[in-house]
Amino acid sequence: MADTSPTHRSVGVHISRGEITMTGTNSRTFDRRSVLRAGTGLPLGVLLASCASGGGSQTSDADDGEATGPVDPDNPFGVSAESAVEAVIFNGGYNVDYVEFAAEVMAEGFPDVTVDIAPATHLAQEMQPRFVAGDPPDLIQNSGANSIGMIQILDQLADLDDIVDAPNLEGETIRDTLYEGTLDSGVYDDRLLAINYVVTVYGLWYSKTLFDEHGWQPPVTWDDLAELGRLAQEEDLYLFCWGQESATYYQTLVIDSAIKEGGDEVRLPLENLEDGCWSHPAVQGVMTALKEIIDAGGFLPGGTGTHFTAAQAQWSQEQQALLYPAGSWIENEMREHTVDGFEMTGTPTPSLTADGAYPAAGIHSTPEVPLLVPADGANVAGGKELIRTMLSQEAAANFAAEKLAPTVVAGTVPEDGFGSTALASQTRMIEAAGSDVYTWSFVQRYGLNQEHLPIWNSFLDGRSTVAQLTEDLQTITDRVREDDAVEKIPVT
Repeated sequence: MADTSPTHRSVGVHISRGEITMTGTNSRTFDRRSVLRAGTGLPLGVLLASCASGGGSQTSDADDGEATGPVDPDNPFGVSAESAVEAVIFNGGYNVDYVEFAAEVMAEGFPDVTVDIAPATHLAQEMQPRFVAGDPPDLIQNSGANSIGMIQILDQLADLDDIVDAPNLEGETIRDTLYEGTLDSGVYDDRLLAINYVVTVYGLWYSKTLFDEHGWQPPVTWDDLAELGRLAQEEDLYLFCWGQESATYYQTLVIDSAIKEGGDEVRLPLENLEDGCWSHPAVQGVMTALKEIIDAGGFLPGGTGTHFTAAQAQWSQEQQALLYPAGSWIENEMREHTVDGFEMTGTPTPSLTADGAYPAAGIHSTPEVPLLVPADGANVAGGKELIRTMLSQEAAANFAAEKLAPTVVAGTVPEDGFGSTALASQTRMIEAAGSDVYTWSFVQRYGLNQEHLPIWNSFLDGRSTVAQLTEDLQTITDRVREDDAVEKIPVT
């Protein structure tokens, strides 16, 4: 695990980075400009279908809306020369070096501006006193288990529409360079208050090498999954494996598949904690299909007593199981524990039937890693300029190459995924899905994962029935719904 101890890093604008170096099992070095060319050489893919006018505001939000420096296409927010920008960045799985890279790119256009980057691991504890004191930083990357509750600070955040209506460093309107729908997750009360930077794609992950060797095809329906399980047993392999802490990855699989089958008839009752939401026929159908695979011996035994990274290594390193359900972080998480030649590849979550609400290419994809600009920051214009730089083709391509995950900026991952088969497959899934993308967040929103884990461990271990699983999950849902102390967020 990377060191997450908080330290401050100042990036002067005179600094420039000459190359991008990837670490890990597939270590390689990229020239900054070659990475940019690799990204921009591709079509933009699926673009945001918004008809908002380009150009954006011509004044900065700093100092009550008065520009603090000259406003022009190269400085759309009026960043003042010789000013300082303070950015507080969650130091989690993506670390903070991608923001340092953006600060160095920003330095090329603002040679007298200094960017101070402060890694943080407990944002709520560190930032809330500063919001109360009216002294927040200019940019916050608000992620992690200890992130700031957005509801608590909505009225203290700057609108970010002027960022996406501004030109990027390559001269295109930023809004038109983003994957479709990725701004929606940052809209609160009809105001764009957060720009989520990274696209997380959920699905099933497998070794293309192993599948090609046996002539297997990625499953499209649960019938395909069951057949693949039978084929795996003929080779003394298992279809799935799991670890104690990641048993709810299969809950995500079930919910994703049920929504793919039933659409909003499934999604909205779950999101809104409705009575009977776990009894919808699509949910029950997927649970039943999963139970049949469990009963048929499709799961590698012992998951309840196995740490989740060890279980994932049973799949990626020992290749005892064919498939693993996860988000697109899985390659980066297992890069030191993946057998050579694995060719990790993602495929969309299977549908219950071939006639569901979403087509086979439909995916659960969620923009994450929110970027916020406090309205009372000392340099609002500078905070916005740093985000504008992060949304450039160059900075986004650097993130994808370093972190093996796509940003919301389309067209920044080359066809070969910088040599990563998993990253290349993520980009293909996003582009193939088009507008057929869905998401949900009730488990995270209400903090239910810890309660759900033992229930799912019992189910995957064969010690529980579909009826018992349904009852247990509904009991938790009903308790939260009826608890007046828990603020509810209606989802439409």
